Amino acid sequence: MRAFLTLSLSAAALALGACGHNTEQRAATGAVAGAVVAGPVGAAAGAGIGTAVSKAADDKN
Repeated sequence: MRAFLTLSLSAAALALGACGHNTEQRAATGAVAGAVVAGPVGAAAGAGIGTAVSKAADDKN
């Protein structure tokens, strides 16, 4: 049960990393979601994911 909860929260954090209109917003959203899931390490990972998603979205446009 705990593994399922962790996996679900991690997936939610990744999805929230894509929210926002610019790099700063996406990084902040990812950091907050990551912090909820895994604390400080998750915040750093979430911010990185948000930034990467933003850069990928900018490259498409």
